[in-house]
Amino acid sequence: MADPGPTFENAMPAEDFPAFLDAAPDPVLVLCHNDADGLSAGAILLHTLRRAGRTVRHRILGRGENAWDDAIRAEVQRQAPGTVVVADLGTGVGDVLPGVPTLVIDHHVPRGVPGAARVLSGLAEDPAPTTSLLAFRCARALLGAEADDLLWLAALGIIGDMAEKDGFPEMAEARTSYPVTKLRTLAALVNAPRRTASGDAEPALRLLLAASDPKDALSGDHPETARLEAAKAESSAAFESARRVAPTIRGDVALIALDAPQQVHPLVAQAWRGRLKDKIVIAANSGYRPGWVHFAARTASGADLMGFLKDAAPPGAGKAYGGGHAQATGGALRTAEWPVFLKNIGFEPAASEKA
Repeated sequence: MADPGPTFENAMPAEDFPAFLDAAPDPVLVLCHNDADGLSAGAILLHTLRRAGRTVRHRILGRGENAWDDAIRAEVQRQAPGTVVVADLGTGVGDVLPGVPTLVIDHHVPRGVPGAARVLSGLAEDPAPTTSLLAFRCARALLGAEADDLLWLAALGIIGDMAEKDGFPEMAEARTSYPVTKLRTLAALVNAPRRTASGDAEPALRLLLAASDPKDALSGDHPETARLEAAKAESSAAFESARRVAPTIRGDVALIALDAPQQVHPLVAQAWRGRLKDKIVIAANSGYRPGWVHFAARTASGADLMGFLKDAAPPGAGKAYGGGHAQATGGALRTAEWPVFLKNIGFEPAASEKA
């Protein structure tokens, strides 16, 4: 079973979602991540809230953004929401917006207790449900059978988060109604925009809100589909180039130095994970965001990556460092902190000249 992290006094099951909404004023602001799981969760929540007659807004968080950062908190405050729902963005420390009813829906290892927010976490379950699946369970709790047509979005998030074979009954249910091959194709498309140089995932969310099912989303009837296909072509070309970069190995760690504006580092780390099964694979990208090195860590060795990164953290590591899962994590460090991290994991800075 996954480590459930801190004990949340305000923990709630999906069945309590209707009661949460009863006490939650409009407008409801949904903050969601820019990957397939986060976007699917966002689409489910937006559909659900609108069907319940609620006034909703949304904000996708992407490159270098954190729901608990001061800049995001100030932006959220300017929107003056009555309620905030945070989906697939981790579980940070303190209130996103003090005094505003907040629900955090997430399946990552928590960093701490998110203030007075209610928390719907899947980590106490084995396997841990994805955020999109948790959002769908909220939708069913509120809408009943009226939420059934949102099941494909939950399945899309499950596939996008590589949890298709985890045995969720909702995934088995989705297979009886939707072609899984189309869901896999769509998951790749929905994941593509965040990996481009622009990182703009709004077209992906618009497609999920406009389409009635995976077949409709892939039909070509929606202009967003072509934009996602172009994004996939860009990210695929960048990945093909990046995957040819050879790793430098020191002890149990393999380091792959990249310099690309696209978000290729998670894909490269995942690809090398299967080839270096006894190593901790770190793909580090110095070209993704100016002034930062973004990195992805993956392993097939069974090592606890969260503990590994905690032990190797340089003094300046902040909220962008070390979030995720025990076998799949990563983060970002400022360029001045990166050489310290390299030394902490057994590398001299020269071992990664590009990072």
